[in-house]
Amino acid sequence: MASEEHPPTPPNPEDFQRRLADLMQRHFSGFNPGAAANATGPTGDPGPPESPEVVIPRFNLKPREVKTHLDRFVIRQDEAKKVLSVALCDHYHHVRLAIEGRDQPNYAKQNIILVGPTGVGKTYLIRSIADLIGVPFVKADATKFSETGYVGADVEDLVRELFRRSNGDVKRAEYGIIYIDEIDKITAAANVTGRDVSGRGVQTNLLKLMEETDVPARSPNDIAGQLQAMMDFTQRGRKPAELINTKHILFIVSGAFTGLDKLVRKRLREATIGFAAAPASLEGDFETLAQSQTRDFIDYGFEPEFIGRLPVRVFCHPLSVDDLFKILRESEGSIIRQYEQTFAAYGVEVLFQDDGLRRVAELAEEEQTGARGLMTVCERVFREFKYELPSSPVKRFVVTRELVDDPLAALQRLLAEHEQEERDVMRHLADEFAERFTKEHGLAIRFSDAAADRLVALAQEAGSPVREFCATRFKDLQFGLKLIAQNTGRREFELDVAAVETPDQVLSEWVVSSYRERPESAAANAPAPDGAGGQAAG
Repeated sequence: MASEEHPPTPPNPEDFQRRLADLMQRHFSGFNPGAAANATGPTGDPGPPESPEVVIPRFNLKPREVKTHLDRFVIRQDEAKKVLSVALCDHYHHVRLAIEGRDQPNYAKQNIILVGPTGVGKTYLIRSIADLIGVPFVKADATKFSETGYVGADVEDLVRELFRRSNGDVKRAEYGIIYIDEIDKITAAANVTGRDVSGRGVQTNLLKLMEETDVPARSPNDIAGQLQAMMDFTQRGRKPAELINTKHILFIVSGAFTGLDKLVRKRLREATIGFAAAPASLEGDFETLAQSQTRDFIDYGFEPEFIGRLPVRVFCHPLSVDDLFKILRESEGSIIRQYEQTFAAYGVEVLFQDDGLRRVAELAEEEQTGARGLMTVCERVFREFKYELPSSPVKRFVVTRELVDDPLAALQRLLAEHEQEERDVMRHLADEFAERFTKEHGLAIRFSDAAADRLVALAQEAGSPVREFCATRFKDLQFGLKLIAQNTGRREFELDVAAVETPDQVLSEWVVSSYRERPESAAANAPAPDGAGGQAAG
């Protein structure tokens, strides 16, 4: 019996990368996509230093000016904004000197660690600073990274993302900001016996980036990048590989650091044992975190070398109801601007009263997610408004405390009130028609209350403006009323519901009745009894 043939086993990723590299080396002599090369001028010599304006906008801001800019967008966090402003100014003034060829060899880069609960504005602070300075900015979560060579994203991809955000400009990428959130999630796990590839391993890789290293603009594991390099090689010949130096890239990390306060309290208690001094009085978690030291971060699970590369430590306050209210009312990035624009797109104006904003802030504070709770509450409050109002005649509404507490009832009331308001206007238009009819024909008519309501309802059902509806419905009214006036002498008439619903039929009955009431004596002009379906007004 013939032996059964087994299909070939597909190569693993490492084998595939090696085979692809061998293929390109054989068919494209001189091709080396991972070759390291220094940036040089056309002759191989280093080119002249670029002016700061070419690489980044000239940085000449002062810390107070940076904080003033941040105050426009981020509420509270004054101490955090001061620390960030000083660190950013120190860093980018050094960058400016380095670009001008006056680098300070002993300068220690002021990478930053932000500590604070979710939703207090950590990301917003850094994004606002990056926008102010005009440098590329990359944000990522630490949880998606793993040690190089293992399944997961590589931290070097952050540098490459800066390169992409800089439109392929290596120099601009080398002065950008990398912001890594949830850094507390990559602390070394105490119960891991094997290799901790998503904790200690990621810290080790980040450590190299935060100091100084060269990162290839194209990842050696990026198949698409290697194929692109191969095509560039066939078209333009050998080109030195682009490398991004991380010396001047500012790294900022942040996290909530749940449980860090307990380590701080424990250390402070231990420091007082055997001494007469009383323990420090700590009113809350923030006051505790603000006394964090390097030892506490190491006990939390960070490598000493890693936490040592983050010398600037910023602690953010949790947000109170007053803070959330100020964010809504005063911040230039307030979420209410978004809702104003959303409703304005449908031609609806919205006015936020202070009592309504404060109630939103109170409900958001209960969410315990900081400023993110504002979006949660607003979506819950305005969901039905965004669904109903664009298809309704309502063109404006006011956000009050009552509306926030019971949005469905407020919406129903708004629609009902607008409907009544519209009915009142249409009633006025019906009365106006009667006045114009009186002036034009010298015969006074008016609608009873029930008749006016019925007339408005009929106009709405027909989808017709009240004036046009009346003009069409009562186009023959003056002819019949003039006959009645000639026969009976009456010149004032009240139109009831029947006259509105079937005007031709009622008018015919009135005319017939007026002939029966026509006097044959000299009292021909005396007022006659009421006609069917109508009542004389005098």
